[in-house]
Amino acid sequence: MSITTLSSAVVLDRVTFVWPDGSVGLDAVSGAFGAGRTGLVGSNGSGKSTLLRLIAGELAPASGQVSAIGEVAYLPQHLTLDTRARVAELLGVAEALDAVRAIAAGDVDPARFDAVGDDWDVEARAESALAEAGLDPSFLDRTVGELSGGEAVLVAIAGIRARRAPITLLDEPTNNLDRAARARLGEMVRSWRGTLIVVSHDVTLLELMDDTAELYGRELSMFGGPYSAWRAWLDAEQDAARHAERDAAQAFKKEKRQRIEAQLKLAHRERTANRAEREKRVPKIVAHGRRMAAEVSAGKLRTEVAEKEDAARAALDEAGHRIRDDATMKIELPDPGVSRSRRIATIGGTERSWTIQGPERVALIGRNGVGKTTLLRRLVAAVANDALACEGSAVSNSVDSGAREGDSPVRSQDRLSSTPHTDRIGYLPQRMDGLDERATVVENLAERAPEIPEKELRNRLARFLIRGAAMDREVGSLSGGERFRVALAALLLADPAPHLVVLDEPTNNLDIDTVDQLVRALRAYRGAVLVVSHDDAFLKRLDLDLTLELDGEGSLTEVDLGS
Repeated sequence: MSITTLSSAVVLDRVTFVWPDGSVGLDAVSGAFGAGRTGLVGSNGSGKSTLLRLIAGELAPASGQVSAIGEVAYLPQHLTLDTRARVAELLGVAEALDAVRAIAAGDVDPARFDAVGDDWDVEARAESALAEAGLDPSFLDRTVGELSGGEAVLVAIAGIRARRAPITLLDEPTNNLDRAARARLGEMVRSWRGTLIVVSHDVTLLELMDDTAELYGRELSMFGGPYSAWRAWLDAEQDAARHAERDAAQAFKKEKRQRIEAQLKLAHRERTANRAEREKRVPKIVAHGRRMAAEVSAGKLRTEVAEKEDAARAALDEAGHRIRDDATMKIELPDPGVSRSRRIATIGGTERSWTIQGPERVALIGRNGVGKTTLLRRLVAAVANDALACEGSAVSNSVDSGAREGDSPVRSQDRLSSTPHTDRIGYLPQRMDGLDERATVVENLAERAPEIPEKELRNRLARFLIRGAAMDREVGSLSGGERFRVALAALLLADPAPHLVVLDEPTNNLDIDTVDQLVRALRAYRGAVLVVSHDDAFLKRLDLDLTLELDGEGSLTEVDLGS
């Protein structure tokens, strides 16, 4: 179901994008987005983020044209990686705010007045935008590194909303958001004006969309309705395609059998005619005439059955092409050989501590900014500071117990405690910032496992659906899902295998199939797992042994997520 160009805010005309290494990101993609809310879905690496960056003007197509009617506001997927950015920058008011404050302090530089323009109430508007997002106005002068990932995303969305651009692009906006923040974002989306295009794997958010667009096989298709309606249509279409393939296979088998039977019949006729001619049962001229007539008849029959078989084969091929056979990532966590009696780690709050023992699966939940990421980072940093961190854990670039990245400087954090009882901890940070952005995928893995031959590294990456030219792309150009696969592959290179795998918001940016694979792998893992997540549906599937909720006062409480 396509959207007409006349009513479209964004039009893509045979857009092709090629990465610097020559790999094709998008190939002659055409389509249009109209007014209202559209959810853009597709598997990791299909090009959704690339498509948004092209619409936003961050990337230029190799061929084709992208046109947008009006200003485009864009929330990138990797927003929270820039930890030095000011909150005022995320709101888009930094220049005007600095100018107003400088003028108030006595600066009379004309450039300051130009920067302000008519926006003298910029600080009040900025604080109002923060309040609308449920954040304290004092956040205005903080940096992203002082905020939780969810708080940073809310700030950026509040800024975009305040700009009221006619076209807005949001790339995985629910990443890192807690329950309350997701509900607040939902309310913003429901009342959003203009054209809103949202890339997300969050089914709840996708249900708020008016339309659903899918990027699949480098083709962009449109459907009128939210995710559930699109999913029901796709499932029904695939069901019909599988039935059509079965029917086509039976028809092809039948035509093939009939061809063989026809060939046998013709061969029998030819042998009979030859024998009659040899035995001179009829005059030679009559036998010759019969032979010629039989050959003409046989030729027609061969042509007829061959055409029917070819048509049946073509129908089978066409039916088969309608069926999706998507590759899925095979996550196989190594066996660390952890006994049930082994103490792995102890984490505690203001009143009580819990010890993770043996292959237990433990979840840590709580609202944004209470200190969940800080607790994880301190646990891993305690190992790193003793120079005992496992090789693939990426702690060297992403763990600093004093940095407080990923959590705001909440008062309770100094009351949290975390003690490792093993030196084998694998850590997958929330920001995926343990990777060298300018190095290629293979170079990143080779740095963590120099003893493994490059051919073997490439083989391991292929299991994570990182294949071909993608292995030689810079990490900074990867989608969120691709970054996750690379980071997970790096963690799994650890030898010996980690006793404890620590995951901070692991489902961010992951498509539904990859989440399914991750769930299966974690449930089968014979080591301990400590995971922070706001995705209740994901956590409930892990068969957790323990769920702890952290509040703003530093108190840990054992809770039940329910079934």
